[in-house]
Amino acid sequence: MGAGHAAAVHGSLYRPGDSPVHTLPAQCKVVSACGFMLVVAATPATPPWAFACHAALLAAVTAVARLPAGTVLRRLAIELPFVAFALLLPFVARGPRVDVLGLPLSESGLRDAGTLLAKGTLGVAASVLLASTTGLRDLLLGLRRLRVPALLVQIAAFMIRYGDVVADEMRRMRVARESRGHTARGVRHWRVLAASAGALFIRAYERGERVHLAMVSRGYTGTLPETGGVTGAAGASRAQWACAAVLPLAALAVRLTTEGVPL
Repeated sequence: MGAGHAAAVHGSLYRPGDSPVHTLPAQCKVVSACGFMLVVAATPATPPWAFACHAALLAAVTAVARLPAGTVLRRLAIELPFVAFALLLPFVARGPRVDVLGLPLSESGLRDAGTLLAKGTLGVAASVLLASTTGLRDLLLGLRRLRVPALLVQIAAFMIRYGDVVADEMRRMRVARESRGHTARGVRHWRVLAASAGALFIRAYERGERVHLAMVSRGYTGTLPETGGVTGAAGASRAQWACAAVLPLAALAVRLTTEGVPL
């Protein structure tokens, strides 16, 4: 994957910088983020201040990474569909009811909705911080350093590499439909959209075949070459692993202080 195209693909997420978080090897940041998410998932619903402490830890990492808080908050909007689902829980859950603004809501539903929102938001925020401070190429090479199956890493690389190509093809098909006076406005247009989706799948499949043949003709044997000079490709020192461990260990300390709840 060319560095220029990779920058274009993830330019909306990655924010270049020279902060201590940016300079950590990608594999360290991946392990740190995953460890933090596991601790958050294991945190009980009570006491609620535990989630506030986790959020404070992420805010501290954001400050160290010198990321604008507004940027991080805007990117959290990706979880809005899950927020809508969580907001339905107090209405559909069973059990004792409590009046909130004149609405009879389930107590267990309110508790579960709050826990779901807290854990989901913290997990998405950790992912946003990882994506904002780690280049895409570094991230993929970091996954290889962590011995993630090479096939999965390659699938992710090609998916990201050609995602924009498929999206451009879809946009061209939409322009072609609209130039012929077609605008999807209801159920009666679903047949046309289904035909377009089928044509898009066939075009994407044929393009994948051509790309594979081109790679094989250039010596592709099932593994992509790994070039030097990339943060994710370099091994991490003990100091860097220790630095990356601060976030999950601090979160674990918060988890252990929760009121006598076993792990």
